[in-house]
Amino acid sequence: MQAVIRAEELTKQFGRRIAIDRLTLAVEPGEVFGLLGPNGAGKTTTIGMLLGLIRPTSGRALILGHDVQQEPELALARVGAMIEAPAFYPYLSASDNLRVLARVGGLPEARIDPVLAVVELSSRARDTFKTFSQGMRQRLALAAALLPDPQLILLDEPTNGLDPAGQHEIRDLIRSLAAAGRTIVLSGHQLHEIEQLCGRVAILKQGRLIAQGQVAELLQQGQRVLVRIQGEADQAISILRGLPWVAGLEQHDGLMLIDAPPERTAEITAILAGAGVAISEIRSKSETLEDVFLRITGEKVTR
Repeated sequence: MQAVIRAEELTKQFGRRIAIDRLTLAVEPGEVFGLLGPNGAGKTTTIGMLLGLIRPTSGRALILGHDVQQEPELALARVGAMIEAPAFYPYLSASDNLRVLARVGGLPEARIDPVLAVVELSSRARDTFKTFSQGMRQRLALAAALLPDPQLILLDEPTNGLDPAGQHEIRDLIRSLAAAGRTIVLSGHQLHEIEQLCGRVAILKQGRLIAQGQVAELLQQGQRVLVRIQGEADQAISILRGLPWVAGLEQHDGLMLIDAPPERTAEITAILAGAGVAISEIRSKSETLEDVFLRITGEKVTR
């Protein structure tokens, strides 16, 4: 099956700064794919190259098998995007704003009512944009992205600036779009949101791809064993660090986080008990996507 997006050694250099360094990845049909990274990691530059807005220094980006630079009309004909804060005419209605975009893009105006229905703005179609809440403005931006009836939708920070209710609305919309078979690339900092919505993710740092894979697999790799002991921890630490299947250990005031398979929990209990170490608590601990992000990038999450 042909990938919807294929980046091949995609590189962008601004002067001496390499914004994206030989990025290679593929996004398959029908998946919700997350693009993660700290500020300045290259997420927006990547999306700009995928949309043909930024010319790569080297490498290439293909959408549905078409080179974005060589065949932009074929590559981008069925692509919708929301990559920055919505920009609409404040004194025009929702439907009139979409009508302007349809005419500029050579798209059928018959698409306007259906896309307003998808984003649940039909009842506000004749209201002016200036009267809309931030959440409604984001939904109208999604409606604009849906005008070309896209197979692929690129969303950069789609819930940025929204209150919890607005974020929930946009997440539900993204789920409904994915359920309809559209491929979605979601870039953002809201890691709990990415974890809920995306099947696979790619993590960028300083322009380089440092991890990618199924969210479930990344979370499984981060499973650890939490042990709380009574008394001094030195003996337990020495024993555990000597075990060949313990990859690492963090210790804080008698609480230890052990990089070891959770299925070794019973064995850890037996080994420590056999050495006379009193255990008050032992259990497996799974990481969230935020934990994985912090561990891999060494960065703080921007709230």
